[in-house]
Amino acid sequence: MLNIAVKAARRAGQIINRASMDVGHLKVSVKQQSDFVTEVDHAAEAAIIDILREAYPQHAILAEESGATAGNKGDSEYQWIIDPLDGTTNFIHGFPQYAVSIGLSHKGAMAHAVIYDPTKNELFTASKGAGAFLNDKRIRVSSRAKLAEALIGTGFPYRMFEHIDAYLAIFKELAQKSSGLRRPGAAALDLAYVAAGRLDGFWEFGLSPWDMAAGSLLITEAGGLVGDLAGEQAYLATGNIVAGNPKIFSQLLQVVDQYKTAKLAA
Repeated sequence: MLNIAVKAARRAGQIINRASMDVGHLKVSVKQQSDFVTEVDHAAEAAIIDILREAYPQHAILAEESGATAGNKGDSEYQWIIDPLDGTTNFIHGFPQYAVSIGLSHKGAMAHAVIYDPTKNELFTASKGAGAFLNDKRIRVSSRAKLAEALIGTGFPYRMFEHIDAYLAIFKELAQKSSGLRRPGAAALDLAYVAAGRLDGFWEFGLSPWDMAAGSLLITEAGGLVGDLAGEQAYLATGNIVAGNPKIFSQLLQVVDQYKTAKLAA
């Protein structure tokens, strides 16, 4: 199953790389404010689904652009969770920070994960109980223990403007308490970077399951922790996520807990 996911991610990456050579001629649509979709998103998603369907025709699929597709009638224990191009806004601006994200859940728990960065040819993979890898080399979360030494990733919650004040308050405090904040604009890749130790922690509000599914397994298989704003496992449902190596994770939760609202925690 992981090999099939890798094959699908690489096929999508080929489509994305070809299109990146002529971004100015792409058709771009606006889904909502600051949320774009291109013909490349659709083509990459179709290529992924074709490969998955050929190998596993009965598996359920949840994909960003096409939504839930055939196989989601409750008769499959497996569900593929797909973001064909995470970081579309970066892509259409020629900013080389975007990725393909494919996760597979089995009976509601993540079983396999692939995040592929086509611009750097970096392939992050993980299988439950078997560890996390970058281009076949084992990766681990960082060992930094102090928030003051940590590099923290985040993303602005465009879909949750009613909570922007709480988010900015957290941002302000972490800017003062950490060694730096980064907002590259592709959550799946940010999570992969936590797994690889490039970021020590990450938090964001209002994400979709396909933004988090693969990255969350990468982090846990790399020795890190992932939770919602209460530190529990409901992040795929709430869209709110905190992640990091074990020590930074707990310190991030303490900061977030001061500002989260009851609605955010719901």
